[in-house]
This record gives sequence, C-alpha cells and structure tokens, in this order.
Amino acid sequence: MGIVIESSVWEPKTSLHIFIFVANFLSIFLLPNFSNKTLTPFDHGTSPSFLRFQRNFLLIFIFASGMEGISSVFGEFELAYYGVSREQMVVHLCVGYLVAFFFSAFLGVLCDLIGQKKACLSFCTLHLLVGIWRRITLQPSVWVANICLSLATSIFSFCFETWMAVEHDKLGYRRDILIDTFWLMTFFESASFIGSQVLANWLLGSDVEKSVVAPSIASVILAMITIIYITKCWAETPQMAVFKEYRMSFYAYIFCDKRIWLLACAQACIHFSVTVFWILWAPTLVADGREVHLGLIFPCLLGARMLGSTALPWLTSGPSSIRTEDYLVYAFIIMGVVLSVVAYDYQEIGVLVTLFCLFHACAGLILPSLARLRTMYVPNELRGGMISLSLAPANAAILFSLVQGGYYRNIGNATIFAFASLGLFGAAGCMHVLKRWGKQPYENGHKL
Repeated sequence: MGIVIESSVWEPKTSLHIFIFVANFLSIFLLPNFSNKTLTPFDHGTSPSFLRFQRNFLLIFIFASGMEGISSVFGEFELAYYGVSREQMVVHLCVGYLVAFFFSAFLGVLCDLIGQKKACLSFCTLHLLVGIWRRITLQPSVWVANICLSLATSIFSFCFETWMAVEHDKLGYRRDILIDTFWLMTFFESASFIGSQVLANWLLGSDVEKSVVAPSIASVILAMITIIYITKCWAETPQMAVFKEYRMSFYAYIFCDKRIWLLACAQACIHFSVTVFWILWAPTLVADGREVHLGLIFPCLLGARMLGSTALPWLTSGPSSIRTEDYLVYAFIIMGVVLSVVAYDYQEIGVLVTLFCLFHACAGLILPSLARLRTMYVPNELRGGMISLSLAPANAAILFSLVQGGYYRNIGNATIFAFASLGLFGAAGCMHVLKRWGKQPYENGHKL
C-alpha cells in the first residue's frame, strides 16, 4: 500500500485582508471627527489651491511609485525566467547596491543643484530607457537594467519629497499641513506597490512566454505619462545655485549640526533594516520547508504599512497630540524587538507574518515622521543632499551583508537580522537624544 504525503501550504486567511482594509478605511475617514487641527486633508476649509497642488503632486508620485513597484515585483521573476541562478542574482544585487553606494553620496547634491524637477524627470527617463531596452531585446543586459534601476531607486528616495517640500514653501502654504502630504505619500506608495503586483500578475497571465515583456510596456507607458504631466503641468523656478555656495551652506547647516547627524543616523538605520527585510523575508518564511503563498502575504505587509502611515495624523492632531520624537522612540524599539525575535530563528509562520505586519506598521509611521523632522531642521535647498548622504552608510552595510551573507555565506540570515535590530535600537537612542537637543514643541500653525 502506497503512502500519501500531503504537502503543507500556508496562506493568510481572507479575514486578515478584510481587517487591514477596514482598519485603513476607518482610520482615514474617522480622523476629521477627532482632529483638533483647523486644517486637515478632509476639511472643506482647506485652500482649493493647496488641494489642487496636493492632488497633482500625489498623482505624479503614484505614477512614480507604480514604476518602482513594477520593476521590483517583476525584476526577480524576469531573472528567474531567463535562467539566472541564485548566485548570479546575489551578484546583481551587489552591483546594484555598489552603484547606489558610490552615487548616493553626491547624487542628492547634484539634484539640489540642477533642480528637483529635472531630477524627477531623470528618474522617469531611466525607467523609460530600461523599459524600451527590455522591449526591443529578448534577453536584455541585466547589468545595464540593474545599474539604471539602482540609480532610479536612489533618486526616488529623496527627489519627490524634496520637490514637494520646496514647492510647498514656495507657494506659501502653511507648514502644519505639510505633514498630511508626507503620510499620504507613504500611504499611496504602498498602495501603488500592491497595485503593481496585481498589474504584473494580470499582464503575465497564463502564457508567460508571450507576456513576459508586458510589464515593461506598462512601465514605459507610466514613464511617458509622468514625463508629459511633469513637463506640461508643473512649473519650476530655474535653479541658480552655485556649487561653492552650496558647499559652504552644506557644511554650515548639515555637517556642523549634531541634530541633523542624529536624523541621518536614524534614516540610515531604518533604510538598512527595511531593505534587509525585503531581501530575507521570503527565505525566512519558507525556512521550515513548507510551501507559502508569498503573493498573498505581500499585500498584508504593505497594507500594514498603509495603516501605520494613517496613525501619524492621529498622533499629531488627535485628541492628545504627541511630540514626534516621543512616539518615534517607541516605534523604533518595537521594530527592533520584532527583528530580535526573527533573529532567534523563530519559524511559526503565523507568528512571523504577524510580526512582519507589526514591523511594517511601525515603518509606515516612522518614514513620514522622519520627513516631518527633516522639515524642522534641514533647509529645503539642502534636503536632497542630506537624505542621499544619510543613505550612503546604509547602502554600504547592505552591500557588506550581501557579500558576506549572500555570496560567501560567512554570516547567516539571523545574524543580519540581529545587526538590523541593533541599528533600530540605536535609532531609538538617536530620537531620545534629539528630543533633548532639539527644538521645543510646536507652538503655532506656521511651525511643524
């Protein structure tokens, strides 16, 4: 008599997706009833010109996030389809982060000098070129695509936030409503990544050989629409910055301010931990040998990130407003504890998915909060350079982890998670010190 071995397939329950969706819906649409601010994104008293500015910017940002989402979701599948081995994938990742490390130190400075509108157009152009390259060649050079997309991702990490902050101040809008755009950027970025997954799966369909280039066509269309929209519908005052003056200002306002060093350290730590998570989350879930439907877990993680971003206005404009540095200390500690548990090689999938959702909920809260603090301490004309410079050590740490852990296998995944956890605890310490050294709580509507 034969023995039948049943395979164990784990997938999240439908109720989890429903819960995250309902929680996001309630968090957004109940906010006006509990907000103590006179202006919210949902208040009819908000200036029509500001709403028009915000919606135009968010539309551009959604298109840009869609391009990033398609490249990240479809990239690994494309490599596997063309027979690229695991070792070669690790090498491609290493090359990508090597490029990001070398260029991140001065890419933001260059974008500050030439203007953020041109930087955003450069981002779209890189995606357009990669999409066309993939379309006209059956087996494109993954090296060229990898380098171009690494540069595009580096630009994406700072140019849109900087551009929005510069335009917001130039148009004379109140700074206390700038935070609404920050958390909406995180919210719609996560939503765009989910939409990119759905779009890529739909375009691939059942005939993979015929539809393998379809996501590239979608990326080209998005890039062209975004370029046209930015060029025709968004004006920017020409930049007249001189490198010598910029260098002097950067030294005076960035290098000589210890508070900005604390902000940069916190930004580097969360960038490293989130990037490490996305590299290792799938191997961690399948470590016990069970089959896991990762495509169903991915929306849960991003949905939790969306939910975390909606918590920001509740904390800053709800019934009891909390200082940014206070809740960031606890958010960083929670993220550190989550990765500490994962570092101990815990393998119960249900618990891991719960911890991962908590991790991303905290990330969704932290990212727009750090953008808020940058608005307090960093001059807008130096913002891109400060962000890109803070990402350089994080990219170096990621490259080291990939080489030692992924290529040479000298360190395990648990050790990498432990390093990321220590970095998050260090970021919590940075926020605690920043509270002691930083500015006093915000006293009027013209300050954050």
